[in-house]
Amino acid sequence: MTQVQLQQLQKQLWNIANTLRGTMGADEFRDYILGFIFFKYLSEKAVNYANELLDGEEISFLQLDENNDEHVPYIEEIKKNAIEEVGYALTPKQLFHTLAERGRQGEFILDDLAATLKAIEQSTLGSESADDFANLFEDLDLNSTKLGNNANDRNALVAKVLTHLDAIDFDISNTEADVLGDAYEYLIGEFASGAGKKAGEFYTPQTVSTLLAKIVTQGKDRLRSVYDPTCGSGSLLLRVKREVQDVDMIYGQEMNRTTYNLARMNMILHDVHFAKFDIKQENTLTRPQHLDKRFDAVVANPPFSAKWSADPLFLQDERFAAYGKLAPSSKADMAFVQHMLYQLDDNGTMAVVLPHGVLFRGSSEGVIRQYLIEQLNVVDAIIGLPANIFYGTSIPTCILVLKKNREHNGNILFIDASNDFEKQKNQNKLLPEHLDKIVAAFEKRENIEKYAHVATLQQVKDNDYNLNIPRYVDTFEAEAEIDLDAIAKQLQELEQESQKTDAVISEFCRELGIASPFAEVK
Repeated sequence: MTQVQLQQLQKQLWNIANTLRGTMGADEFRDYILGFIFFKYLSEKAVNYANELLDGEEISFLQLDENNDEHVPYIEEIKKNAIEEVGYALTPKQLFHTLAERGRQGEFILDDLAATLKAIEQSTLGSESADDFANLFEDLDLNSTKLGNNANDRNALVAKVLTHLDAIDFDISNTEADVLGDAYEYLIGEFASGAGKKAGEFYTPQTVSTLLAKIVTQGKDRLRSVYDPTCGSGSLLLRVKREVQDVDMIYGQEMNRTTYNLARMNMILHDVHFAKFDIKQENTLTRPQHLDKRFDAVVANPPFSAKWSADPLFLQDERFAAYGKLAPSSKADMAFVQHMLYQLDDNGTMAVVLPHGVLFRGSSEGVIRQYLIEQLNVVDAIIGLPANIFYGTSIPTCILVLKKNREHNGNILFIDASNDFEKQKNQNKLLPEHLDKIVAAFEKRENIEKYAHVATLQQVKDNDYNLNIPRYVDTFEAEAEIDLDAIAKQLQELEQESQKTDAVISEFCRELGIASPFAEVK
């Protein structure tokens, strides 16, 4: 599929999504359309897998009839294998195309559709994929009045959406391109742009995700593991996966239930096998779910300056104990940093997006920052980003890069990329060339006038461990010097020209026999 065809597909899906919009907010109709697209993907994948098993049997999966005694053994065997290999099972009558076709012909399909979505979840019970499919479709409330005032109206709307989606070829058998994955990411981004403040809960702009991914994969072509403690829709984790040949295992944790479901759908839809990801739903700071593991790469875009309990009991927690101080209850930013560093492997790289305040705020955050630099020496780089590039907030942000065994352990790299962006209607955007410039500066690790500075640890100490970027990268633009003699000469010339003009006007007035507005010019 060409780029133009992909863009056409994305536009098509967005138009279908807007069919559902009605009075719903962006985050509400998002859940329906992404859920229906995911169901279509599962159906097409089930058909492809079943037909591989039926190869040479003179019958296709769609031709199997559950009421035909001769077909039942085929269906049961396919179901058994499918649960083991792809993690779930569907029967021919439960397929997306079957239900969409019935809806197109005017049948009432809501009850069967709801039963099918539940059956997908239940087909995994007792299997290795059970956690990955449990309650996955719980946000698709087909009885919601947001879809229509009565059952028939709701049925008509859902049938219309399924019919439109059924007509689209997602080309999931094409292993050379992740067409549907790209389209899904596009839709998530579009929903984020319309979701206002809530967008920050589930989506990191693609260019920022790519930047974080390039940083944590620098010099590597595969990772044993990658982890995001506030994974949202999972897009950042998937971006890391794209930057290397393979990631053995993907880990994530997300507090919001709906977003947690979206993250699991996103993994499966991007063809990440159920055995190769582990996404949990809980509060990372208070109930971490992967605390016994250490990761090659850790990435995150935590909620900026979120509140947390800061309970003194956390000073006995291995993640925070050594620092002697906790992040303030009104700003959990440093708590996320401490948590991520604790889970980082000795040879891993961590990159996290945070508000600038973590670089210079005092009190307990200052104590934690000093410990990170002076005692642990893990702060590898600080990258300043432009303002207004994130959904839901216009504040400028920065990226902290931390490593436990640093190659450059005698200095910290500072990059000021805050002035490189394209101004768009409602938001600033990092372009690929801005991204390339940042990555090149990160890799070269050299002083670049008004852009990057390699500061010694002594310099940082002399600044009382304040990491505010302007202290290290001088972006001051001196105003051009003014030549006062030249300005005086220009004023004299203008005065002479003015006197000549006044004389001409006075002469015209004399010829017309009227008073001159100027004093008599000698």
